[in-house]
Amino acid sequence: MYGVIGDLSSGMRSLHQVLEQLADVHERKAAHAFNDDGDHAAGVRDALAAAEDLRRSARLVDQAYDRLAEGFVAAGRIAWHPEPAVEEAVPSRWITVVFCQGDEADRPLRILGELGHVDAVDYLAQWDYGEETTQAALENGDLYDEPGEGTNDRVMISGDYALVVNPDVGYVSLLRRHVEPDASAETIDEPSPAKDGPELLVSYSSPGAPRRRDVPTSRLGRSWFEPAKITAVRESRGLGL
Repeated sequence: MYGVIGDLSSGMRSLHQVLEQLADVHERKAAHAFNDDGDHAAGVRDALAAAEDLRRSARLVDQAYDRLAEGFVAAGRIAWHPEPAVEEAVPSRWITVVFCQGDEADRPLRILGELGHVDAVDYLAQWDYGEETTQAALENGDLYDEPGEGTNDRVMISGDYALVVNPDVGYVSLLRRHVEPDASAETIDEPSPAKDGPELLVSYSSPGAPRRRDVPTSRLGRSWFEPAKITAVRESRGLGL
């Protein structure tokens, strides 16, 4: 590839030279220029206009050549190896942010059906309190290798969140990717989207999404939004109390 770039550089220098020569000929031969109707003045104007455009093209080629030269130098610093580098995967697992069933699941399921999984994730993410949620999940053992470990679980990924829906059991949960402590950098809490009214369905991903006004203040069950009647579901998934 380095040699090909060198050949291109040489070709661009030649192109610049040809454009300048063509412009020079149009200027020097202007006295011989006529249009199809025999109008000499019109021919001269076109000859000079062509010369100007050719010289402008040559200047643009100069700019392109300068950029190509930078790429040529950078390419010359590369030492290509026959085998690609092995990237080490950052170990991560998933923590529960929200787990709801029955009446509590009606609204996120409605958003999922009408607006899609991204908006359902954004709606449920307002109960993500960052490090506080992480610590609560770790204390309660709500940490999983993969989202959706239950039978017939449907998993939809949006960024670092995973929306898990089980149509048979009738629950919906939101999990967040959690980087293991030995590989994690400083934790930064991201602002969470908010809902605007109990029944108004809006796109929580849109630029004009409503700002957060109210959030639950109490913990129900094992997570921030977990009704007591999900105990049987948790036990069926092997998530004992």
